[in-house]
Parts: sequence; structure tokens; C-alpha cells
Amino acid sequence: MVRGRWMLWIAAVAMLGGCGPAGDGAGGNGRAEDGLDRLRQQARDALARYDQAVRDAGGAQGFVPVGDLTGQLGDWEPANGDNNKLALLAGQVFPAEALPTAGQKTGTVVWETGRTQPVPLMSAEETLAQMRAAGGRGCSGCVPLEATAARLTTVRIPTTRGPATAPAWEYTLKGTAVRLTRIAAAPAIEVTPPPWDADHPHGGLRIDSATGTTTSRQLTVAFTGSPDPKSQPCGADYSAEAVESGNAVVVIVIEHPHADRETCGDIGARRTATVELAQPLRERAVLEVQQGLPVPLTISG
Repeated sequence: MVRGRWMLWIAAVAMLGGCGPAGDGAGGNGRAEDGLDRLRQQARDALARYDQAVRDAGGAQGFVPVGDLTGQLGDWEPANGDNNKLALLAGQVFPAEALPTAGQKTGTVVWETGRTQPVPLMSAEETLAQMRAAGGRGCSGCVPLEATAARLTTVRIPTTRGPATAPAWEYTLKGTAVRLTRIAAAPAIEVTPPPWDADHPHGGLRIDSATGTTTSRQLTVAFTGSPDPKSQPCGADYSAEAVESGNAVVVIVIEHPHADRETCGDIGARRTATVELAQPLRERAVLEVQQGLPVPLTISG
């Protein structure tokens, strides 16, 4: 499991020109290389945490979902929408009555490649308790949500090995037509990112996803960057490098801006970069450099 906050929306990440992790503009190669060296150390630290998580799990990665394990079906009604949204973000969801067990000890995760894996299943109440633990924030004055029923179903979720269909509980809530889902299978890996330090934030461009094959050394990553190329004002080109271990790959995106310290608008666009790995990807996870958390992987070909 990747420990993190669950959001009900995805915000576009704005980029400011000349603010990448390393550049080749007027700032000078020495300063850029210093920044790149810091990112390489940050990547090595991330790999150390992930490798330890794999060892703690017995040495096998197995089923590692990426991102939020909680889903929402439908939209909140206007009358109570604000309260319900805040309650869910805070993890304030409790059983109104006894909820069922799975009726079976294991379920099956099915990847789009046809690969399958049996996984242990949690009860509806155990899964709901994990939803509360993932909230982890206060909700002063909001009314908690009440789960009145649950049924075992499946949901599609990104993983470190590509999109998969996994067992999940679907919860019916009191007073709303919205239903919630939560993965019912216990993830194999739990990664805890480093504590956030506002005075010394972790640098680098965060990749959002990766695409590649298990047998290839080429990996393409997507991220939010400048809308325009380096040849235009406030534009930038991008390259990437990888720091690797036997269990994961951390990708560092390097920005090559049009000029250093340009004043640019807060407009970002989806950009990609391709990195050459030292070894084929195989079963390894792909991590972003800021917190060292896995990103969704698409297996092509």
C-alpha cells in the first residue's frame, strides 16, 4: 500500500519557467549539476525505502495498487454535498450496522495482460476501517457518513504492474445515492514517504505515469511541464535519467529552459520524456522522485 492522502479531484500542476530541477540556462552548469546531484541522492534514498518495504513484505512485490484505494460512484446531492465531501476526505465513514465478511478467504487480481494473482480478502468492516485510517485529518463540525450495506464487487485500479481489476467492497450510504468503493485486497507493499518539510521541500519534477514493456530498456514518463519548447520564450525541453535498484526505478526529469529566471505564467501542459534504463524494466516499480512513491505503469506491446 502507498500511504498518502485521498483527493476527490485532480488539480493541474502549474509550472513556472526556469524552475526545473536542473537546467542549462544562464545559471551555469555548476549550479545545475549541484541540483542534479541532490536529486540523485534523493532518488537513492527513495530506492532504499522501497527496497526495505519489499524486504518487509517477504521479498515479493505482488499486488501493489497505486494512488487512492477509495472510489466514489455518483455525485453528492447539493443539500449535503459539502458536508459529505469533507467527511469523506477526513475518513469519517462508519458502519451503521454490522457489515458482511467476504464469504471467502481469497479473491483474484486480474491484470490487462491476462496475469492473475490470488490475494487475501478483508471484511467490509476491516476495509472501512482502512478508509478511515487513510483520511487522517480533522473534520470539525461535519456529520460522519454511515454505511448501511456493503457488497463484494470488483474495480479497475492502476498498479505498479499496469492496470488491473481487483476485489473491492461497495458501500451504500445513509441519506445519499452516492456509493463508495474500497479495495478489499491487502496490498503487498507499504511505502511511507519522508516527512514534509516546508522549509526544505523535496525538489524535482514529479512524474505522473510511465509507459514501457517488461523486456525493454526504454521507459517513457509523463509529467506537467512548459507548454512550449525551449526555442520559445518561457518554453523548455526535457530529458530524463534513471536511478535503479533490483526492485524499482526512480526517474529524474531534467528541464532545459529557454532562459534562466524568466517571468512566465502559471500554465502547464502534459509533456513526456524517454529514459534509457541500465536493465530491462521486468517486474520493477517506477517511482517519482519527490516522495519516492510508485506511479501508474502502462505495459505496452
